[in-house]
Amino acid sequence: MRLLLVEDDRLLAESLQTDLERQGFAVDLAGNGVDAEFMGDQEPYDVVILDLGLPQRSGLEVLGNWRQKKNRVPVLILTARDAWHERVDGFKAGADDYLGKPFHIEELVVRLQALVRRSHDMPGQMLQSGGLELDEERQQVSLPGGESVSLTGTEFRLLRYFMLHPGSILSKTRLTEHVYEQDFDRDSNLIEVYVARLRDKLGKERIITRRGQGYIFMVEGR
Repeated sequence: MRLLLVEDDRLLAESLQTDLERQGFAVDLAGNGVDAEFMGDQEPYDVVILDLGLPQRSGLEVLGNWRQKKNRVPVLILTARDAWHERVDGFKAGADDYLGKPFHIEELVVRLQALVRRSHDMPGQMLQSGGLELDEERQQVSLPGGESVSLTGTEFRLLRYFMLHPGSILSKTRLTEHVYEQDFDRDSNLIEVYVARLRDKLGKERIITRRGQGYIFMVEGR
């Protein structure tokens, strides 16, 4: 899952990046509003963490500009805990959620996971698709027969994206854009390797190939 973290406090941003990557997010960083807005316009992020007090361009202005351009990426705003007016202004500008500073990383992660599920019309506490149930905390998947299978970090990120888009044709380029961070080699064949690994764990019929187009995560009844 591709995430844009917009935070001008470098130490906080680097600490959050490490924590979020452990939780299965591919994280890009922006330290000012101008860079953040450009990156949000150019890259297909699944979710954004946006601080409001940014240099060069405020977080509210960045968010407002995104929404005016019909960019519907889910956005969680970070605010000072007592700044209720910032929360109100943020929601008016198009924010989807907020979290006050200081905060616990565990709460941030579950809020981000919930935002992404809701943006794909998949409410609930756990991602379920095609008879599979994905435990995002433990990074393992439960099969229809009840067996739990552990996943590597990349397998987890890839399967989560497949499960969020059941029945859709997903090109290798699109999968790479959402599974890896900005500086990853977009020409890599690693996606093919990890698709093969998922097939070994889930069954070869679970992910089919459309030659010249990409992959489809199959669900029951299709």
